[in-house]
Amino acid sequence: MDNRPVIAVPMGDPAGIGPEILLRAAMSERVASCARVLAVGDARVLARARTFPHMPQTELHPVAGPREGVWRAGTLDVLDLELLAPEDCVLGQVSAACGRAAYEAIAASIRLVMAGEADAVATTPINKESLHAAGVPHIGHTEIFAALTGAREPLTIFELRGLLVFFLTRHISLREACAAVTKERIVACCRQSFAVMEQLGLKNPSMAIAGLNPHCGEHGLFGDEEGRAVVPAVEELRAAGYNVVGPIGADSVYFQALEGKYSSVLSLYHDQGHIATKTVDFYRTISITGGMPILRTSVDHGTAFDIAGQGVATGVSLEEAILVAAKYAPSFSRRA
Repeated sequence: MDNRPVIAVPMGDPAGIGPEILLRAAMSERVASCARVLAVGDARVLARARTFPHMPQTELHPVAGPREGVWRAGTLDVLDLELLAPEDCVLGQVSAACGRAAYEAIAASIRLVMAGEADAVATTPINKESLHAAGVPHIGHTEIFAALTGAREPLTIFELRGLLVFFLTRHISLREACAAVTKERIVACCRQSFAVMEQLGLKNPSMAIAGLNPHCGEHGLFGDEEGRAVVPAVEELRAAGYNVVGPIGADSVYFQALEGKYSSVLSLYHDQGHIATKTVDFYRTISITGGMPILRTSVDHGTAFDIAGQGVATGVSLEEAILVAAKYAPSFSRRA
């Protein structure tokens, strides 16, 4: 009996590097040992990607669903949705047709996992302009997944070498992010983060909250957010039974966590966590969307229109996204 989880991988924007990194990752021995990869999209687009320079030899096996998968070395099982012909997709260009095809592949992947036919989704990059041109009413992956799974508060998480990084704020200005550091917001975010760690199957997780100011403000000498917001939030959370500490200086907390001192870190703003993780290992910093009834991981890079079709795009990040999905899938709780 094959106990490897089935990971649905939508092809991404056909005009970008998604199809080629999918082929590379699926042919990886590391991936094959841990997961059964089901490509979702258009077999013709993937067949074109096979012709790019330096691509691995791959046999494509179109299927109507995971039950028809052969899951053998050198073969990629493809749920062929016949979305668009390659001649209708110009590499490196924004296109409504490509945006629509990317969206339909994602939607089909979500349906597979919601129906219990696959265990998780690992996404390849899409182009926001192409989605908009196609009339897709969602700006990106997270919004698509939230809409199609009914998730009310999807949460973006980074995973690197087993460390989970959560974000108090993301796509707002730094000035707005500083103003958003409140006790109430920290408490709510930490509670949700611990629920997600439970969902992922972590036992007795811990969290360190990064400081906002240099040296955590030196007791108010330059910034009072730590004393005014972080410390009271930690006290309330610890009283409620959460294993939370902080604030810990942002220049050391990520190192300490990677050394195993904490299961997770709460980053108080977007770049704080992004810089810390991506500097350690850009390609193996993997995004997880928590708080949903299904498990989704993702590469954390874009469509790279400038190199699409050249056969130089690395599949390392997608490999890692599939491996992370396979790691958490067996213990993942469908309770959002």
